[in-house]
Amino acid sequence: MAHKNRAAVLGTGQTKYVAKRHDVTMAAMCREAIDAALADAGVSIDEIDAIVIGKAPDLFEGVMMPELAMAEAIGAVGKRLIRVHTAGSVGGSTANVAASLVFGGIHQRVLAVAWEKQSESNAMWALSLPVPFTKPVGAGAGGFFAPHVRSYIRQSDAPSHIGAIVAAKDRRNGSLNPLAHLQQSDITTEKVLESQMLWDPIRYDETCPSSDGACAVVIGDEQVADATAAQGTPVAWIHATAMRTEPLAYAHRNVVSPQAGRDASAALWKAGGITSPIDEIDAAEIYVPFSWFEPMWLENLGFAAENEGWKLTEAGETEIGGRIPFNASGGVLSSNPIGASGMIRFAEAAIQVMNKAGAHQVPDARKAVGHAYGGGSQYFSMWLVGADKPTH
Repeated sequence: MAHKNRAAVLGTGQTKYVAKRHDVTMAAMCREAIDAALADAGVSIDEIDAIVIGKAPDLFEGVMMPELAMAEAIGAVGKRLIRVHTAGSVGGSTANVAASLVFGGIHQRVLAVAWEKQSESNAMWALSLPVPFTKPVGAGAGGFFAPHVRSYIRQSDAPSHIGAIVAAKDRRNGSLNPLAHLQQSDITTEKVLESQMLWDPIRYDETCPSSDGACAVVIGDEQVADATAAQGTPVAWIHATAMRTEPLAYAHRNVVSPQAGRDASAALWKAGGITSPIDEIDAAEIYVPFSWFEPMWLENLGFAAENEGWKLTEAGETEIGGRIPFNASGGVLSSNPIGASGMIRFAEAAIQVMNKAGAHQVPDARKAVGHAYGGGSQYFSMWLVGADKPTH
């Protein structure tokens, strides 16, 4: 959507992503990210008008509606508290809903927070439960998505090592990010290819980890953002947002390049005034939980023509310094607290255009895109952020 009012990311906050956070409750973990975001934005919790939270399905953690019990700890008492749920894309959708409250002139400052504590339950088990009228997968997300990847390889004639290139790149990028769960600076394409096959053609090192962690962003209106920028503190202007959904299964559904993803990206580029994404976008934080989704999403988002995405990956164009750097932060392949993973993509896009990414900074990043998908590649959320205030 394009909007009458303007909004900007004032600050972001993230926890360190690890396998198990036994030292804190969900509320305390979220508060770490919230406090970091508030400090980065230079605002207090009292100045926040509303809080929007997102997480993956409750079954993933075994606690129903934990946000109700967490309200006091996260500073939501007496404020509007909204929960968002769009499966794995929820972190991105949560940021977009928070932005909409500012774009709509409803609130001046909104806090969005998303999290996951996978260590307290088992997402693989939760994803394998039989759903009414649907053939059970029995193998979690990897088993569900492997046929999509096989279809992509078959129709694009992509070489078998493309997934390993992506995995090695994202893990190397993750080693530049002190908050990333996996720190594997010495990983190589060859090492990835030597890892065991889990769901043909997806190998062990081509999959995301199971992480605990939280992410938060503070979004402010134009008046607040201008005042922040006037003090010499960079903000990330939200140029456009988009969300689209399609059914899980229908006749002739394109699972390699879902229609909802193509529609969402087309809407985003149009609203943001982008005519050639690969030439105008400087950094992309894209939801890639299994490495083969990088070339698939390159095509789905319009960075490459159909069946050509893998060629950008093979040529090194998705590396930091390439034509379209993908997941300079390490991406989902380096940290995957499911409910937060989409918001991390959105936050990292903002961090890039605010020039706050440190060792994983993309040089001269002025425009960046954050992307998340969920369910059976059926829920999509995206935002386009820039260092400069939008003129449209």
